[in-house]
Amino acid sequence: MNRKNVLITGCSSGIGQALAEEYLRQGYRVYATARNIANLAHLTDEQLFPLAMDVNNSDDIAAAIKIITEEDGHLNCLINNAGYAAMGPMAELSQELLQQQFATNVFAPLALTQATVPLLRAAATEERPAQVVNIGSVSGILTTPFSGAYCATKAALHSISDALRMELAPFGIHVVTVQPGAIQSKFGDNSLANLIKGLKKDSLYLPLKNQMEARATASQDNPTPAEEFARELIAQLLSKPDDVIRIGHGSRILPLIARWLPTSLSDRILSKKFGLNRL
Repeated sequence: MNRKNVLITGCSSGIGQALAEEYLRQGYRVYATARNIANLAHLTDEQLFPLAMDVNNSDDIAAAIKIITEEDGHLNCLINNAGYAAMGPMAELSQELLQQQFATNVFAPLALTQATVPLLRAAATEERPAQVVNIGSVSGILTTPFSGAYCATKAALHSISDALRMELAPFGIHVVTVQPGAIQSKFGDNSLANLIKGLKKDSLYLPLKNQMEARATASQDNPTPAEEFARELIAQLLSKPDDVIRIGHGSRILPLIARWLPTSLSDRILSKKFGLNRL
């Protein structure tokens, strides 16, 4: 059990790719997942083990667990990074998009955590706990118009992480919640594509289409480079990490706004910013 390893979901680009590359630099064996394994071709290292995984597919999860069990018999760290963003007005989002949103961002991380507990326990020592790292978001703290579904899933993931942290601690597993701000990735492009796909032609909010598109791509306004994010996060994870870690542009100021600004004032500011006061 000398070889340290990590399982990271959603490694085809952005945060997941940067985390995989940084862990490789740290000497870890990296089990990197993507729905299409061809999208991992850019990750080349003898300690890189690519896995085809749709995080919503229980068979894919079981296959990955089998491989890790046979290869190493333990898991030092699980990073639930894969995510999905359904943008648009809550009153008009389809059930299909909502279900996909919660399946990928809430149910899948929990399912993968449940499946890896035996492997994590096998790696845990008194000196060095195993880790479950859930990539949440400051959006789970401060809800904005046209991103309600995404914000709700991140808030749910934060709560699940809190419960898991207390429940898994007796078994030597430390659960860490990461709440990034704006991090450079393809998140904005994917969010915009989902918005365009889900926006109804007769939407009550069509006059605010530009504002909705701006919200979908807001994470790419002055973002922190993914490589910088990965270096800082892993440096903390390899020492004695806090239970909650915030990194990236806006990751500290937005929670303060949510905590101290009266709801009525916050609503007025956000409604004006996104044009809702003009409808």
